[in-house]
Amino acid sequence: MWTKLVPVTALIAAASLTSGTAYAAPTTPVGGEALGSRGLVAPAGVKKPPKSKATSYVIADAETGQVLAAKDAHGRYLPASTLKALTALTLIPKLDKERKIRPSRNACNQEGSAVGLSVKATYKVDDLFKGLLMSSGNDAAMALAETNGGLDKTMSDMNAEAKRLQAFDTVAKTPSGLDKPGQSSSAYDLALIARAGLANPDFKRYISTKTTKFPAPKGHYEISNHNKLLWRYNGMVGVKNGWTSKARASFVGAATRGGHTIVVSIMRHEGFFWDEVASLLDWGFSVRGKVAPVGQLVNPLPVAAQQPAASASPGTSVTPAAQPPLLDSAGGRQTDSTRTVGSLVIGGGLLFGLIWLAYGIYRRRARSRL
Repeated sequence: MWTKLVPVTALIAAASLTSGTAYAAPTTPVGGEALGSRGLVAPAGVKKPPKSKATSYVIADAETGQVLAAKDAHGRYLPASTLKALTALTLIPKLDKERKIRPSRNACNQEGSAVGLSVKATYKVDDLFKGLLMSSGNDAAMALAETNGGLDKTMSDMNAEAKRLQAFDTVAKTPSGLDKPGQSSSAYDLALIARAGLANPDFKRYISTKTTKFPAPKGHYEISNHNKLLWRYNGMVGVKNGWTSKARASFVGAATRGGHTIVVSIMRHEGFFWDEVASLLDWGFSVRGKVAPVGQLVNPLPVAAQQPAASASPGTSVTPAAQPPLLDSAGGRQTDSTRTVGSLVIGGGLLFGLIWLAYGIYRRRARSRL
């Protein structure tokens, strides 16, 4: 079930159902006909890429978008926490990174990997993105989704962003990448997402940070980036790794050497993959500019410029779940009917006051004429 290649037309139809937007299906796999193969696709005239236990992978030149080699590039698999790269890419332009929030109990209690959010602490959105991409915090993912207006809105935004990138194999069901039926991505799509993320200065800053101080209810503590290649591989930029028992290991990362950047994405790997990824990166650097590409990372579709949402004030923004209900003067919960009655009473009082004022003015004028 893991290596089944779904036709691109079906993928686009599924993606369109998520957003309600119709897209014309391409007649060939996105990025080129060869990328529809489930087997290894590599250029002629050079040594083949090093062997990998990954079921699917892509090696690409980030500048040109040329795919240098691939294996089952469009195979759809569970993405695990590599999906957090799409979460960040979607939400960074939408949220003011200086805005402060207090996370809900729901966000703090998310299962799986966590950065350690507390309902007793406040965090900048900037902190949450660090917790998302460095510590792979599922709690940070949910807190960001709630800050963006809720889970449903964030899922809609993420799937719209995936389609804008032409990542048609990707269907997001959670902001964290926790397994959920219907959720999927591909090595090709992860490479698209990573390439787009590298063009965003904040995204690149988060994925490249090795260690940082993270707020706590009292003081702070240090968190470290889960990407081991930031310490092991020369020129490593970062991006995201992931693992669940169903998805197995997945990874997307980029490294820069000599002014050139190579992206490698892998999916459905059974074991320790760091050394394999390093070898795939080495191979990519050795052949870039020397071979005919086997495919192309397509460019994103044009989109109207989005401005970060300005916070209402420099203070703390409490999630809706934490806000107390409005109370009437007797201490009871306000309802639509009580608010309506209150409005009528206030309006009637104002009208009576205006009539009384006009009558008083009339009497004074009448007396002055006597």
